[in-house]
Amino acid sequence: MTNDSVVLADADGRPCGTADREGVHGVDTPLHFAFSCHLVDDDRILMTRRALSKRSWPGVWTNSFCGHPRPGESVVDAVHRYARRELGIGVADVRCVLPDFRYRAVDASGIVENEICPVFVARPVGELEPNPDEVAEYAWAPVADVWSLVERTPWAVSPWFADQVRRLPGPQPHGAAAVAAGGTHPGTARASNT
Repeated sequence: MTNDSVVLADADGRPCGTADREGVHGVDTPLHFAFSCHLVDDDRILMTRRALSKRSWPGVWTNSFCGHPRPGESVVDAVHRYARRELGIGVADVRCVLPDFRYRAVDASGIVENEICPVFVARPVGELEPNPDEVAEYAWAPVADVWSLVERTPWAVSPWFADQVRRLPGPQPHGAAAVAAGGTHPGTARASNT
């Protein structure tokens, strides 16, 4: 992948340099720019389980996908790029629902996430073909059920997703009716190399 760098940020949220994406996450991760995206289809949200080979939060259920804009790349362009890279699909109706989301979290192995991470919602376009290096499993679930799960058991999902759910209003946190456009998807599936 060409120029696979992340944009570093100062304490005030201003760009202040770059770092290699693969090396930026560690026990002392600097603040950097990222994004989260929730794919919605009617009243369902796509949940993904992070690949077991991921360095941070392996095997944890989370939002549809996340990523990092490259230097000079708009966040919306990064959303489109990562949708293809991680899920093998296009996205439409991309809009930001939490523009000021920022978090820091430490996983059980000591790896730190430290991100300025606006949250987007989008509609999937095409059939899912998850990259098994990124996604172990996925499931389409009613938004209300996922929100209820996070309220009762926030430890069952990634810390950034739990925080996002707490900050999004209900009962239609994504305005799903406004952005979703029908379609059918399998309920649950595993990613594969085939």
